[in-house]
Amino acid sequence: MSRLKTAIAAAASLTVTIAAMTSAADAGAVLDKVLKSGTLTVAAGPDWGTMSSLNNETQQLQGYDIDVAKGIADHLGVKIEFVTPSWDIITSGNWQGRWDVAMGQMTPTAVRAEKFDFPGVYFYARVVAVVHKDSKAAKPADLNGKRVGVTAGSVQEEYANHTFKPNWVDAKPIEFQIKPGEIKTYATTNVAFDDLRLGDGVRLDAVLTDGTVMDDAIKAGYPIKPLGEPLFSSPGAIPVLHGDKEFSGKIAEAIQKMKEDGTLSKLSLKWYGVDYTTEN
Repeated sequence: MSRLKTAIAAAASLTVTIAAMTSAADAGAVLDKVLKSGTLTVAAGPDWGTMSSLNNETQQLQGYDIDVAKGIADHLGVKIEFVTPSWDIITSGNWQGRWDVAMGQMTPTAVRAEKFDFPGVYFYARVVAVVHKDSKAAKPADLNGKRVGVTAGSVQEEYANHTFKPNWVDAKPIEFQIKPGEIKTYATTNVAFDDLRLGDGVRLDAVLTDGTVMDDAIKAGYPIKPLGEPLFSSPGAIPVLHGDKEFSGKIAEAIQKMKEDGTLSKLSLKWYGVDYTTEN
């Protein structure tokens, strides 16, 4: 009887040990959920141009960010599912468990770091001032006092308001070259471009956006052009909510692996024709 009790106690102890080890291995709530469900839920936009857009034939999202997200899912060994909230909802941090990670090449500012971890930089954006093709503006300062459009919740909005602080690692100081008279916010850059295409000064005098988004609009026939050189360059990172270091670590591993094996560069060249995975 004593031996039986000892065996039971040993078995119970082993069960507790295994449970503890399993709990430690799956300590992160988000990572645990993703691995158990076998699905990584990713927030991305259906109208973000080359980053992420809806293919009308397949009704599936496609783009550079979509392929990067699929690479992360492959690294985790899970399937992927996309949801399409607006950018201001993504940046608000009010995710409520509806998705695990977001794309969109988010700039990892200090304000955003209060809500998010940024485990991987996978893109470097060149922010430009865009004007109508008939604009007489010759330099960014010519937009002082003018109506400038930006995407709500973007770093371009912060730049226009002169509240933008480039405080990521190795950030270079920037100069605010434009002092708008009016700043108009939009749900997406494409909607801002729809106003700009109506004519120089009709609804807008300029739009501040990522250079690749501008390139997509020009290819689509929008009568717009860049105004001078890029205003600044900023890293695009993957945001996840605070609270799961294990999950952040897995995202970081995936991005680092794609950098080291050349996948990121190949994807950038595939979608943009330029390697935007390095700062210069």
